[in-house]
Amino acid sequence: AVEKKTKADTIFRMITKDGVKMKEVKRIKIKKISNPSALPYVGTAGRVFGKLITSIKSVNISLSENANTRLPGFTDSTRLLGQNWKSMAPGLDFIFGKQIDTGWINRAAHKGLLTKDSTFNTGLEQSFNQRLTITAQLEPVRDLNISINVNKTFNKSYSELFKDTTGSGNNFGHLSPYTGGNFEVSYIAAKTLFGKFDPNRVTATFSKFQNYRSIISGRVGNANKYNAGEVIGPDGYAKGYGRYATDVLIPAFLAAYTGQDPNSVSLIKQSNSNIKSNPFKAIIPKPNWKIDYSGLSRIKGLNKIFSNFTISHGYTGSLSMNGFNSALLYQDIDRYGYPSFFDTVSRNYIPYFLVPNITIQERFGPLIGFDMMLTNQMQAKLEYSKQRTLSLSLIDYQLSETHSTEFTFGAGYRKKGLKLLAGLKLPKILSKTGSSKLDNEINFRLDCKITNNVTANSGLDQNTSTPTSGSKEFTLTPTIDYTLNRRVNLKLYFDRRRVVPYVQSSAATTTTKGGIEVRISLAQ
Repeated sequence: AVEKKTKADTIFRMITKDGVKMKEVKRIKIKKISNPSALPYVGTAGRVFGKLITSIKSVNISLSENANTRLPGFTDSTRLLGQNWKSMAPGLDFIFGKQIDTGWINRAAHKGLLTKDSTFNTGLEQSFNQRLTITAQLEPVRDLNISINVNKTFNKSYSELFKDTTGSGNNFGHLSPYTGGNFEVSYIAAKTLFGKFDPNRVTATFSKFQNYRSIISGRVGNANKYNAGEVIGPDGYAKGYGRYATDVLIPAFLAAYTGQDPNSVSLIKQSNSNIKSNPFKAIIPKPNWKIDYSGLSRIKGLNKIFSNFTISHGYTGSLSMNGFNSALLYQDIDRYGYPSFFDTVSRNYIPYFLVPNITIQERFGPLIGFDMMLTNQMQAKLEYSKQRTLSLSLIDYQLSETHSTEFTFGAGYRKKGLKLLAGLKLPKILSKTGSSKLDNEINFRLDCKITNNVTANSGLDQNTSTPTSGSKEFTLTPTIDYTLNRRVNLKLYFDRRRVVPYVQSSAATTTTKGGIEVRISLAQ
């Protein structure tokens, strides 16, 4: 509904009451008129939600899965569409892409669909590849662009020799099973990135990692149904899940270096029910982002100084476990989904999946950055970036931690129509128009970069940290680029780089180079 004021003249009348003059005013009448085409009223919450929806410029989601099974020794025939429609073998589920498991193979052998030849030695092979990619472009306000990326990659392969060792048809066995694969997701571990780091001392985060192991051990030990009676031992660790168990180290590492609660961090699911089963599926991929804002040059007053002013910020992180494989001594007798074989040497249960290494890489690139162009053709660029790489070895139980910071400064100035070398006469072959007039331009540029990186190794239960590599680097690169015309270009450059290592086994180095380049283009 809308309100409309009716036209009415205001009337003033002077009246007398008991000798006192009074003013009477005729008020304006307001009449409500209903308009069916009027838009409905939207509250603040609705406007905020609408703005959020309209800020999404594009979203792309891609999920691909490729699975393959190679089953040798199949004795039945395959006819139309790969199926024998009389015996209904191998089955509609198989020909439409179902990836078989141990139960399916056992039933097929019981039905006589697999060869009983004891000399048959061709193994079953399966593979599975999964990739998830999500990208989004947002513009919540004008000139503010946000890019979001989410990635996940998981691939796994499985092989075994399924055969009848006696040829009687009653002694089929799953021989030499082996599983291997890789796992990687986009990740966020920035909560602990800015903590104090001294390569000669054990960090507070690493100490948390060591302390979290007993908490994770208790959680995993209580979940394993093969543990009966007293679970927690005198050392504070659960039976079969000591301080160096794979199922203990990975969740404790993630909890400590991502700032999560060790009582709620996700655990590894040690089972391999089929080729698609992912032991790390509880690790959810997290978004990475890139933010750019270029609206400052539109502000009144600043638009007379800057023709362009962009503020940048970005974060990229990943978690990967490459080369994980199955353990030959793994057993799950009662099919609880947990290991049942207890190794008396390591005092741990042998898990199905062994992970040799887990790596977290993250980078604020940049953490903050400014890129500006002034109205007088001056350019300036400032960036500060920070990077960290964590690599935990589950073989020698050492953590390699690399920290790197980078500060970049750049400035430039461009000038057209400079009278430098104005009297120079060029040959006609070097002039596009055939005349010797110089359509010149000069570009001054100064780039400076300071990089500081250091790597240290920390061993579990050793309370020591040893710097292994690292250096402080300083790079200075001034250049002058002078274009006489579209065919002739002169460049004067100078590059100086100094590297000061942190370890005494390496010496400081300085590299200097400079010169002049002349580029001539004779192309038509």
